[in-house]
Amino acid sequence: MTTTLLKSGAFLLLLILIYTGISTADRVTWLMEVTPVIIIVPLLLATYSRYPLTPLLYFLIFLHAIILMVGGLYTYAKVPIGFEVQEWLNLSRNPYDKLGHFFQGLVPALAAREILIRGGYVRGRKMVAFLVCCVALAISALYELIEWAAALALGQGADEFLGTQGDVWDTQSDMFCALLGALTTVLILQYWHTKQLLKLRAA
Repeated sequence: MTTTLLKSGAFLLLLILIYTGISTADRVTWLMEVTPVIIIVPLLLATYSRYPLTPLLYFLIFLHAIILMVGGLYTYAKVPIGFEVQEWLNLSRNPYDKLGHFFQGLVPALAAREILIRGGYVRGRKMVAFLVCCVALAISALYELIEWAAALALGQGADEFLGTQGDVWDTQSDMFCALLGALTTVLILQYWHTKQLLKLRAA
C-alpha cells in the first residue's frame, strides 16, 4: 500500500468523522463510539514509514472505522440498515451492533497475528491461532468493562452507548460475535494474510 493511498483513506475517514460529528443527535455517545478512530488513524499514519502493515489489515481497519462512525452517528440501536436486516431476518432487535462486535474480533485478531508472526514471538500455526483469538476476546471483554463503567458513571445517559435494546444476554452475544470475527481471521483470512506478510517481508 502506498503512502498516497493510506493518506487518501485517512482523509476520507476524516471527512466522514466530521460529517457524523456534525449530524449526530447525541454528541456524547458519538464521541464515545468514535474515540478508537480518533486514536488509531493518526497512530497508523505516524508509524507507516517504520512499521507498515499489510494492505488487508489497513483495509479492514478502514471498514471498522466506518462501522464505528455510522454507529456513532445514529447510535447502534437506530442505524437504518440495521432495521432493514431486522425485518428481513425477522429479528427482535436491530443487529447493527453485532456487526461492530464481529469486526471488534476480526481486526484485533488480524493485527495480533501480524505482530506475532512478524516479530517471531510465537512458533506454530495452531498456537498463533489460539493466541490471536485470546487477544480478540480480551479486547472484547475490556470493551464490555468500559461499557459497564460508562453505565455506572453516566447512569441512564449510557443507554444509547450500551445499546442493549433490552437484551439480557447482550454482553455474552457481543463477545460471541467477537469470537466469530477472530475465527474468521484464523480460518479464512490467514492464507491471504500470510501471502501479504511474505510480500511485506520481501520488500
